[in-house]
Amino acid sequence: MMKLKSKRFHRSLSKLRIGGGSNKECGGTITGEIKWELRPGGMLVQKRDVDDDAQNVEKEGFIMVRVANGSQWHDISIQATSTFGEMKMLLSIVTGMEPKEQRLLFKGKEREDVEHLHMVGVGDKDKVLVLEDPAIKEKKLHGLLVAATNDIGASNHAISV
Repeated sequence: MMKLKSKRFHRSLSKLRIGGGSNKECGGTITGEIKWELRPGGMLVQKRDVDDDAQNVEKEGFIMVRVANGSQWHDISIQATSTFGEMKMLLSIVTGMEPKEQRLLFKGKEREDVEHLHMVGVGDKDKVLVLEDPAIKEKKLHGLLVAATNDIGASNHAISV
């Protein structure tokens, strides 16, 4: 049994070892060098082309984060070096909740306002959960209850006079 080697594959590996240029002129035509990558399993494969959108995201430093707020989903674009506090300010526009009312969870942990997204590991197309702070929610409900009882008491007082 005889094994055949592809000339194209053989040349590409020799260029890779020798460190040849990216383009070479051969017989009036320009041929590009094939780039190879080694996968974790040890397989040598041709390197994939990255989408233009992904390249623009990397160049500009922006990431797309999907934020869940109850049953609603919001896709926001934010710089990877931003903090969770800055994300809260951006989310206040989208959700209508003040930044102090929000609790952000990433990978099951609540994140502080001073933590940077890239330091915690937030990447492109990752998901962040937004919850309303229960203490502030309780204060709101208590304030509404007090206001409602005051309104009822004032209307009863006006009727009795």
